[in-house]
Amino acid sequence: MPFNGRAGCTGSVTTAEGSHIDKSGIRDAATIIVLRDTGTRPSVLMGQRGARAAFMPGKFVFPGGAVDANDATVPATPLTALDETRLTSESGVSPTALAAAAIRELWEETGQVLGHPGAWADPPQGWRGFAASGHIPHATALQFFFRAVTPAGRPRRFDARFFLADVAQLQTDPDDFSNAEDELAHLQWVPLADARQFDLPFITQIVLAELVSHIKHGGLPVSVPFFRNDDEAHLVSRLDGRSPL
Repeated sequence: MPFNGRAGCTGSVTTAEGSHIDKSGIRDAATIIVLRDTGTRPSVLMGQRGARAAFMPGKFVFPGGAVDANDATVPATPLTALDETRLTSESGVSPTALAAAAIRELWEETGQVLGHPGAWADPPQGWRGFAASGHIPHATALQFFFRAVTPAGRPRRFDARFFLADVAQLQTDPDDFSNAEDELAHLQWVPLADARQFDLPFITQIVLAELVSHIKHGGLPVSVPFFRNDDEAHLVSRLDGRSPL
């Protein structure tokens, strides 16, 4: 999870395929904000990280996590052309991989399927459970909403892209978390009006404030906030589709 990262040891780890991942560096990541009851009492899907987690212990967060290599190989409906441009990254990770990672993390951490009916020829590791549901990732349902980089000095650092999706796009019962893995506890729909009562990471508070403003003004945002955390004079920039970096 970006800003809501997974637990684990610091330093280098080895994947099942034998490749090494340096967790001390900045990793590409994706987070998904699922919005419900926009016209009445807007709520977002959140859960609580474990008290012993190496990163953000005990915090309430959105589903999300680091991009896996297999996320670039899965079939998916396309993002909008504007979001494809805004998601262009200096690291080389593809916009489709970022969107797929957000959808995979939603599935793993909540059991919710953001998908479009479709069959898989040979689903890769990490995607077999999702594929068994009879869906492929529905990236078209996502809206690129926010980008942020974890400050230096943290045990995990992520270049996180936050995506927004509406609950109506889910293929599953939004109140059924029985297929969720155990990364997040107390999964629930948090009303935006009550969010400050929860123990939230600082960046999550910023994203929620942006979301409240977005709901108030309606329509598609002209640009996407980029919270850099590396230059006080230019802490926040805007990604408008013409200059993605």
